[in-house]
Amino acid sequence: MTDKIKAAIIGSGNIGTDLMIKMIKYPQNMELVAVVGIDPASEGLAMAREHGIATTHEGIEGLKKLPCYPEIGIAFDATSAYAHKVHDEALRADGIQVVDLTPAAIGPFTVPPVNMHANLESPNVNMVTCGGQATIPMVAAVSRVAKVHYAEIVASVSSRSAGPGTRANIDEFTRTTANAIEKVGGAEVGKAIIILNPAEPPMIMRDTVFTLSEGADEETIRRSVQDMVAEVQKYVPGYRLKQEVQFERFGDNNKLKIPGRGEFTGVKTMILLEVEGAGDYLPSYSGNLDIMTAAAKATGELLAERRMAAAAA
Repeated sequence: MTDKIKAAIIGSGNIGTDLMIKMIKYPQNMELVAVVGIDPASEGLAMAREHGIATTHEGIEGLKKLPCYPEIGIAFDATSAYAHKVHDEALRADGIQVVDLTPAAIGPFTVPPVNMHANLESPNVNMVTCGGQATIPMVAAVSRVAKVHYAEIVASVSSRSAGPGTRANIDEFTRTTANAIEKVGGAEVGKAIIILNPAEPPMIMRDTVFTLSEGADEETIRRSVQDMVAEVQKYVPGYRLKQEVQFERFGDNNKLKIPGRGEFTGVKTMILLEVEGAGDYLPSYSGNLDIMTAAAKATGELLAERRMAAAAA
């Protein structure tokens, strides 16, 4: 086997810095060699320099000037959907595999416990959104045992944990998450809502998942959800059910009327979640950032494993 795969992080804000700390604290098969920003006074860049990591505040062009650039195999983009389009084109041209933490959705959606192994050959993998990482496993847990006609998620996060990048991507968040609910979660129709809660003290990330399904009983769905929660907890220990899964059954005598979609018979499932962050860089209430960076790190490690195996073959 070769040495660790060298990696870079583009974006020195909340998400990029949290990912950086995770890669430093819990090293596996990647070596972080560069952190990129656009603000020379960025705290993330200062922390990277303290750990001996090369930095630049000149964006993607500055990254290309760093001596370590030719050795980089994987780059994590934690900027914005708009900026990612430029970054992706430049990185792909140089053979660097990209893990996209923005809602740009250029590459295939990747949610670790659902389809982590399906996209390892892709030059760009997209981590959907924080709400998607938290809720799509639950939609997938229902859809793997029943036919899901409709799924709706509501992600509520502390306003404090939503930085400029998150706020600039709200529209992309809803579109990307809804799309991934269908493509990865397996729902015929998906809808996503995000709420930035200004409550003080800051609230922990809370998510609500609704599904309308048929073809499986309540106990089968409940077991599938609990099994999926256990899978997510392998890389996000603070991921948990807020309370027992709730059900409501609709039959011929009490059909659910859905505006514009007719009548529904089957099971309505409501799953209530909370996500507590590990506190690696940001406070534990920032579970929305923690699940995103933890999922990206887990995905990057699989990409690195594949690259190392290919190099050793």
